Amino acid sequence: MESPVEYIKNLTPEQIDQDQNLGIKAIRLFLQSKTSYDVLPVSYRLVVLDTNLLVKKSLNILLQNNIVSAPLWNNKTSRFSGLLSSSDFINVIQYYFQFPEKVDLVDKLTLNGLKDIEKSLGVEEIETIAIHPFKSLYEACSKMLESRSRRIPLIDEDEKTHREIVVSVLTQYRILKFVALNCKETKMLVKPVKDIFNLNKNLFSCNMDTPVIDIIHLLSEKSISSIPVVDEQGKLINVYEAYDVLTLVKGGIYTDLDLTVGDALLRRSEDFEGVHMCTVNDRLSTIMDTIRKSRLHRLFVVDDEGKLVSVITLSDVLKYILFGED
Repeated sequence: MESPVEYIKNLTPEQIDQDQNLGIKAIRLFLQSKTSYDVLPVSYRLVVLDTNLLVKKSLNILLQNNIVSAPLWNNKTSRFSGLLSSSDFINVIQYYFQFPEKVDLVDKLTLNGLKDIEKSLGVEEIETIAIHPFKSLYEACSKMLESRSRRIPLIDEDEKTHREIVVSVLTQYRILKFVALNCKETKMLVKPVKDIFNLNKNLFSCNMDTPVIDIIHLLSEKSISSIPVVDEQGKLINVYEAYDVLTLVKGGIYTDLDLTVGDALLRRSEDFEGVHMCTVNDRLSTIMDTIRKSRLHRLFVVDDEGKLVSVITLSDVLKYILFGED
C-alpha cells in the first residue's frame, strides 16, 4: 500500500491541480453548510468589557486571561460597541509618545476615550464588524477578512427584550482548526505553498538590538501583528508580537519601551507557543495538519539554511480557501 508521500510523488501536475480543486470546492461547501455557532466548543470563556472601564484595567484583564482582544459593551445603549484589540493599545502608546505632556491622563482614560485618541492619530476607529451566529461559516469568513483584527464577534438578539447578546468571538485559527479536524479533503491540498501564495511580500524584520519603540511604530504604521527577528545572516531566530508589547506596558504606557527586542523577549511568558516555520515546498495539506495539532497564527517561510524568505498568515490560508481556486 502506497504511503501518502509516495502517492503525492506519483501524481502528475494535472492530477495535483484536479485534487487541489476538488479539495477546495469540498471545503467551501463544508463552510457553506455550517454556521458560526457550529464552531463554538461546548464550554468556553468569554470576556466582554464595559466601555466605561479604564484602559489600564482592560489591559490587565486581557493579560490575565491570555487574550489579545475582547468585545465592548455599552451599558447605556445595551448594545455591542466594537471589538477591542492589541492595535488599540498600540495606538494609545503612539499617542502618548507623540504627546508626552499628556501621559498623566493615561490612568483616567476609559475605553470610550479611545475614539478621541484614534481621531488625533488619524487611524481607523475600533472595529465594529459583527455577524449573527446562525449565519453560514462561509459568510463569517468573508466578513472576517474585512476586519483589521482578523476576528469577528458573534452577536445574537434576545427574542423578548430585543437586546443584543454577545455570544462569542470567532477567530481565524478556530475556524481553520475546525476545518482541519472535520474535513478529510484537506489531505487533497497537495500543491506546495510556492504555487499557491504570493511569497514576494514586502517583509519587515528586526534584530535583537532593535528598540521596542521602533517595533511599536512599525506594527502601527503597517497594521501588522508581528515582526520576525533575524540574526546577522538573515536567519530566523524569533518573532516579536503585538501581545509582547502589551505585557511590557502593563505597568504604564512608557515602562521599558526603550528596551531592545532581545531584552524584551527575556520577559516573555513561559507559555509562548514558539515560532512555526515551513519551506516553499511544504504543502497546504501539511500546514492544515499543523493547524490541527498546534496553535499558530502564522508560518514563516525559510530556505534550507534557515534564512527568512516570507510569511504565510492565517488570513492568506483563509483567503485562498475562500477565493483561491476556480
